[in-house]
Amino acid sequence: MKTGKIALITGATAGFGEACAERFAREGYRLIVTGRRTERLTALQEKLRTAYGTETLALTFDVRSKAEVVAALEQMPDAWKQIDVLVNNAGLALDLSTIDEGDTDDWDTMIDTNVKGLLYVSRTVIPWMKARNSGHIVNIGSTAAKTVYAKGNVYCATKSAVDAISQGMRIDLLPYGIKVTAVHPGAAETEFSLVRFKGDEDRAKDVYTGFQPLKAEDVADVVWYCASLPPHVCINDLVVTATAQANAYYTFK
Repeated sequence: MKTGKIALITGATAGFGEACAERFAREGYRLIVTGRRTERLTALQEKLRTAYGTETLALTFDVRSKAEVVAALEQMPDAWKQIDVLVNNAGLALDLSTIDEGDTDDWDTMIDTNVKGLLYVSRTVIPWMKARNSGHIVNIGSTAAKTVYAKGNVYCATKSAVDAISQGMRIDLLPYGIKVTAVHPGAAETEFSLVRFKGDEDRAKDVYTGFQPLKAEDVADVVWYCASLPPHVCINDLVVTATAQANAYYTFK
């Protein structure tokens, strides 16, 4: 059943973003999906059309570039700017290292993607929501926002920033009826660790050995639940982990 509503999901080429796109498509939403890999966005667009008859707009851009973000979103037809749900999912971790040995290029990539990218997209979309006094922003954080772990320094800092920005958004957007939710997942078996360890499959796989981690679909279900609540109900902050994981530091294996 088509709802007529629109969800914009960043980082939709894999993991949480792709799973969220499928979940919202299943619920009858029209979708704007963004990412850096055109071929993956095209494949997702076709998959959603075939499976759910979803009308999907695929936009290729890098959230790290303010110019690309603004150009891609502003050029959309006005009908597509009536966004009901924004899922700020684009993000990544790169490597594990002590602060004195960290790769500053990795730091820049994490800060530019996880923090500035989220801000650039939000800054563009929020005025459209304000004009309608309606909307819901879901920011994907991490348990790393709540518990700092060894060698996680800058990544943890970026997710702490997402936590703080989400709280600030909630306050600033209160007069406009716009909901803001931060969803903080724990260990989930996606491309996350493969990206963090720069393609080292053995090292990435070892992260999830000995326990059952979350799946991308689990997180998508949580995001959908938050977005599907009645207009007067808003979940502000939500931490979700595998049963075997208490926080970013403690996991029973």
